[in-house]
Amino acid sequence: MAGLVVETRVGRKGAIYIPKSIMQVLGVKEGDKVIIRVEDGRLVLEFIPDPFTLAVDIRAWAETSVEEFEKESEEEQVAWED
Repeated sequence: MAGLVVETRVGRKGAIYIPKSIMQVLGVKEGDKVIIRVEDGRLVLEFIPDPFTLAVDIRAWAETSVEEFEKESEEEQVAWED
């Protein structure tokens, strides 16, 4: 993904501030957790989704009944057999 590129500076005590435009694109907000790692001489930030936000987002999927889920599963299996 090479869409949005923004230059920033390293601040006091190594702080790196992520520009608002990038935070908006990624759906990241203040207080979100992040994993920081080094790969091939590059700094990689990986944002960890908030479990509460995930629970709210998955709510619509969770409202699918077992019968509906089984029906969709059977239809997919038949499609793969053809």
